[in-house]
Amino acid sequence: MGDDTPAALGALRVDEEKVRGHVDEVVRTSVEETLNALLDAEADTICRAQRYERSPERVDGRAGHYERKLETKAGEVTLKVPKLRRLPFETAIIERYKRRKLRSKRRWWRCT
Repeated sequence: MGDDTPAALGALRVDEEKVRGHVDEVVRTSVEETLNALLDAEADTICRAQRYERSPERVDGRAGHYERKLETKAGEVTLKVPKLRRLPFETAIIERYKRRKLRSKRRWWRCT
């Protein structure tokens, strides 16, 4: 039969590192989109109406959002945390922002 090299057999060469990098980015993007959708749904529940919806049951309106970085196992994601006009938005999805551990370590060193 002769030549058994991958090129002669018509096989494709796959750059595993590029594929892995692409899959990692797809997963990270999916996590980011899912978390942002959950934050929006939570804001809708608090307001008792969807964004831009006019409803007599509505108790508050949106006032934009602020961005916050969150480190996940899939990588760093950017959350768009909704702001409400009158009610506080405290999400059950992510923990409230805590001061960096570095700051608490500095306080610990000062106390001793």
